[in-house]
Amino acid sequence: MTSKITGVGNYIPSETITNLFFDKHLFLNEEGIALKENNASITSKLQKITGIEERRYASNNQVTSDLGLIAAQAAIENSGIDPETLDYIIFAHNFGDVRFGTIQSDTVPSLASRVKHLLKIKNNFCVAYDVLFGCPGWIEGVIQANAFIKSGIAKKCLVIGAETLSRVVDIHDRDSMIYADGAGAVILEAADDESGIQSHLSASYTLKEKDFLYFGKSYNNESCPDTKYIKMDGRKIYEFALIHVPEAMKKCLDNSGYSINQLNKIIIHQANEKMDEAIVNRFYQLYDSPVPEHIMPMVINKLGNSSVATIPSLLAMILKDELHQHQIEKNDIVLFASVGAGMNINAFVYKF
Repeated sequence: MTSKITGVGNYIPSETITNLFFDKHLFLNEEGIALKENNASITSKLQKITGIEERRYASNNQVTSDLGLIAAQAAIENSGIDPETLDYIIFAHNFGDVRFGTIQSDTVPSLASRVKHLLKIKNNFCVAYDVLFGCPGWIEGVIQANAFIKSGIAKKCLVIGAETLSRVVDIHDRDSMIYADGAGAVILEAADDESGIQSHLSASYTLKEKDFLYFGKSYNNESCPDTKYIKMDGRKIYEFALIHVPEAMKKCLDNSGYSINQLNKIIIHQANEKMDEAIVNRFYQLYDSPVPEHIMPMVINKLGNSSVATIPSLLAMILKDELHQHQIEKNDIVLFASVGAGMNINAFVYKF
């Protein structure tokens, strides 16, 4: 028995934020001193490194669970299932519902419980819970759902990844330009054919790497002394990812029994275009093989980094034939992979 994706859905917020949005921002360094470069140079450098031209923000009246609900409804409709037959709703996020203009994270009740309520599911034995696993949270939710299905505990699961990172960024930190909002979801069902999840892998590096991504004070120590925001050590994350993610991807692919030449697509967390390209290059170097053309779809240039939402949202776009040059056909082998706060890494190989 395997677990198979039978429905996909996503929600791309309507608020488009171009790099010009940051033209009047006051960017500071860690000591609170204004950066010497002008903002046009700062945003230009960011675009060259990350590939991000624009990103999407949620509307002021939306929170993360609202975005997750829309993606979930789309996945349920796409699958054609009765939501009352769901055994689990797993919601991956990192910061809960943070209302616009506030600084408080709201996670009680869980976002999964909120989505179940809004879906009007009466089945009390449909279990709803959240996963906090950094950017790899959605993949981890899929791995957990797969375990439930293979063990016979569940037959149908809804796995959501949604985030509103725009609500937890320090506007004085240039790294804030990377982050975005969005949501994606899938329905996973038990299947007895050869399709579905073929292998998976998860790892947590915490001994030295725990604080590569963390919550820290604003660089503007005068106006925001007690509020904390998402912070990262970009160089350490880049170096960590290039060392460990390709190795994890290789181990996962090798465990699946498929060869590198059988791989049709790599759907990787949209964190940083240059970093993702470097990860995939190193992955193929481990096999002494060239990187095939169009192996890795990228949408970070228009959507930014929406954390747990990037992979399921991108998958929905591909399966809905919204990306030129990127299709997934029956029997295609796809490798999913992510890295993020923890520091966590995970991956799974899927046969469509």
